[in-house]
Formats: sequence, C-alpha cells, structure tokens
Amino acid sequence: MLKYFTIGAFGGAITGVPIGPVNVAVIDTAHRHHLKRAIAVGLGGATADMLYALLGVLWFGPWVQTRPHIPPILYGVSGIVLVIYGLTILRSKPVNPNTGTEDKDGQQSYFWSGFGLGMALILFNPSVMVFWVVFLGSQMADVDQAGGIAAAVGIGVGSFAWFTFVAWLAHRGKQFLEKKALLINRMVGLFLMGFGVYSMGKAVHYWLSL
Repeated sequence: MLKYFTIGAFGGAITGVPIGPVNVAVIDTAHRHHLKRAIAVGLGGATADMLYALLGVLWFGPWVQTRPHIPPILYGVSGIVLVIYGLTILRSKPVNPNTGTEDKDGQQSYFWSGFGLGMALILFNPSVMVFWVVFLGSQMADVDQAGGIAAAVGIGVGSFAWFTFVAWLAHRGKQFLEKKALLINRMVGLFLMGFGVYSMGKAVHYWLSL
C-alpha cells in the first residue's frame, strides 16, 4: 500500500504543476485575501482530485468509457462556470493588504468559501475528471482495492502539498505584487474566461462532429 500511496502522491504533485484553474485561484486568493484562505482553496482542489481518483478506481472509470457523450457535457458545464468566475474576478477590486484582510478569530467562513471554490474548480473541470477517473481507473484495473484507495489518497496528499506551496509563494510575493494588483485581477479573470471558452468550444466541436 505504501508503494501505491507514494506513486499517487508523486502523481498528484506533478499533475498540479501546469497552470490550471485551481493554481490561478490559489494565487489570486493569496493576493486578494490571505494565506489561510488560499490554502483552503488548495485543500478543496486536492480533495476533489482524491474523490475523482477514488471514483476512477472503484467504479466510474469503466462507466464513463462506455458513454462517450458524458465528457462533452461536463466540458460545457465547466466552461460556463469558469466564464462566470472569470467575470466575477474582472469586476472585483483588489484588496489593499494594509487594510487587513485576515478573518476575525472565531469566523471560519473563509475556510468553507475557499474550500468550496477549490472543489468546484476541480469537480467541473472535465480534463481532471477524464484523467483521474478514466485513465487512473483503467491503469488500476489490475490493482487490488486497497492499493487503489492508497493511490487515490496519495493523489490528494500530493495535490494539497503542491497547492500549499503555490499559496505560500504567492503570499510571499504579496507586497511585490501590490502595485500590479489591478493588472493581476484582469489577467486572472481573462485567463479563466479563456479557459472556459475553450472548454465550451470542445463541447460544441464534439456535438457538431457527430
């Protein structure tokens, strides 16, 4: 089991390196809010990674492989969600770090809002679903259930470690980035909107090619 956990942790960290919606959201949250909320976003994303991996190992992978119309539907839903989120960031004003954005003691709403955002960005991202559910499900077909679960848990741990590292880097650069806050907001918003349009385009292309 330790072998599969280690493989999963390495895979979770490596697949988090390319800049995607969760990385962008972690960076944006660390800049506009604070480190704890950014880590919560990363934890939500890592949890969703682990859930998709578990689905792939235990059940969903073979089911999706026999229904090729499911991923295009998720691409369309993902595109709409990302475009709306990108527009929200474009319309928001950067937080001034000097005003103090840390949540007051006893208030944990920042955690659940960040955690929910991280989970949503993964759960509605069909590329992640296809990779973890379909690919991992097929690759782990010959592994016993305990080994597959260990690999899925390792994926969650590796993903969380990477997202936490990204949050820390973004937080450390907060003062340097302060003067470029508006530009960062615009870049993040446009990136997410572009990613959403691309995702919707893939869905449309699939249905038009039938």
